[in-house]
Amino acid sequence: MTLNSISYSELYSLYIGSSGKSSNPVQHFNSPNSSHLPCLPFSHLLPPPSAFLILIFSYHCSISRTKRNRSSQAKRVQERTKNLPTMASYDKVIESYKKTITTAASVAASLMLVRGVVNELVPYEVRDLLFSGIGYLRSNMSSQHTIIIEKRNDGFINNHIYDAVKTYLATRINASLQQRLRVSSMDENDKMMVSMAEGEEMTDIYDGMEFKWCLICQEKSNDSSNGSGYQQELHSYEVSFHKKHKEKALHSYLPFILATAKAIKDQERTLRIFMNEYSDTWSPIDLHHPSTFDTLAMDQKLKQSIIDDLNRFIKRKDYYKKIGKAWKRGYLLYGPPGTGKSSLIAAMANHLRFDIYDLELTEVNSNSDLRRLLVGMSNRSILVVEDIDCTIELKQREEGDESDKSNLTEEKKGEDKASNFGIRIHHFDMSLVTLSGLLNFVDGLWSTTGEERIIIFTTNYKEQLDSALLRPGRMDMHIHMGYCTPESFRILANNYHSIDYHVTYPEIEELIKKVTVTPAEVAEVLMRNDDTNVALQDLVDLLKSKMKDANVIKTENKDANDQLDEK
Repeated sequence: MTLNSISYSELYSLYIGSSGKSSNPVQHFNSPNSSHLPCLPFSHLLPPPSAFLILIFSYHCSISRTKRNRSSQAKRVQERTKNLPTMASYDKVIESYKKTITTAASVAASLMLVRGVVNELVPYEVRDLLFSGIGYLRSNMSSQHTIIIEKRNDGFINNHIYDAVKTYLATRINASLQQRLRVSSMDENDKMMVSMAEGEEMTDIYDGMEFKWCLICQEKSNDSSNGSGYQQELHSYEVSFHKKHKEKALHSYLPFILATAKAIKDQERTLRIFMNEYSDTWSPIDLHHPSTFDTLAMDQKLKQSIIDDLNRFIKRKDYYKKIGKAWKRGYLLYGPPGTGKSSLIAAMANHLRFDIYDLELTEVNSNSDLRRLLVGMSNRSILVVEDIDCTIELKQREEGDESDKSNLTEEKKGEDKASNFGIRIHHFDMSLVTLSGLLNFVDGLWSTTGEERIIIFTTNYKEQLDSALLRPGRMDMHIHMGYCTPESFRILANNYHSIDYHVTYPEIEELIKKVTVTPAEVAEVLMRNDDTNVALQDLVDLLKSKMKDANVIKTENKDANDQLDEK
């Protein structure tokens, strides 16, 4: 019998039954031999009824305390056991891992066995067809399509689209989002080019469509017949997109990339100027001419008309094809020396981003050499023949002077006679380059050997040129480069001294209207001194000196005319 299970009647019986043994039943419970009730200190001093009440009170207190202790202990044990896995659960986890590993090993072994059997028994053609079918089914089930753009076609030829994609994506890369970037530069003076690294991905948005790009690099082993081989890296771009955008990706997005990359390369590339050497060979050097239409000192309306004509020309490829004409444009620049003809050519090249081919006709020996030079020009280029009135006597060549023809015949006979003895005589007679040979390239059959070309002739004396050069279809636009005007002077002053107005402007502009001064002369004076006041005063002195000289010449001419009249 324990304290928790004792009843009141039993407690009272104990109390009554112990009266014979002791005058105080509490003494019985406090005795060392009692194991049912707790000891009640000082209870033996109380009278019997009071002792029984204390016994009841102590009984309840002991019951409550014992229950609370056991309840709290049970809760603590329950909390501990709830958070801690049992050994049985550990065993279950380990057993599950073992089953998973065993299953994976079995599947891998089975796949290896099946692969070996298939490679041995199934022909290569059947396997290729089978795998292609599986890939086709998988692609149909997927909502994503992928286009692969390899760096080289057939492993040897550079893929133009790959280069265009690389150039285009370099402008779309967000350096803050890319973990790895590739940075390169062709020359110490060139700016850095940032591109994607192998395995990196990026997203491009075009017309509301999302395209995911990834650069793939694979190594391929090339084995030669002698047993030696090398590792070759195969680079390619992969672009993934939703299958509903397939048509737009092929016919809109990729052409947009090609056009954008072309424009970027045209803006960034260094222009070159080519000179003809050894009769039929071009030699290039970099062109860094700073002239632009903004800095060109000429009439603003004329300047704007040239810009509009150039812009219209480069946009009319389909138009020229439609009307059946070669995609070219001819310009004749004429005017006194120093009026800015060469600067205008450089400004046109910088505006269009076209290379310049400076043709020196005195270095060309024959029409055949001329043809080889002109065919060797690239598209998007400008052919320049400066001072064409002084280079060759075109009018005389066109007329075909009989004496010249007879001289050529005699020289030809002498050359043939010398060749019979193993000797070849070279005659560098410029008469071999004829007007017809030049015109045949300007608008004849040979004019169709290239596209997007501009032909420019310059001359100081337009009236001396053969009319065959000036007719429409050969020189489409005739541009007169005249003397300096007040408007062109203001442009030069702003270029060299960054000013829009000065107190000397009215006097200078009035003098410019009365004298003939070229833009080159004005520019030379403005460059002599960094002090604006001094430079403009020097220009005033120059213009006054020219006016004085002009008056002297005018007076002398008048006196000479008067003397002739008297005679």
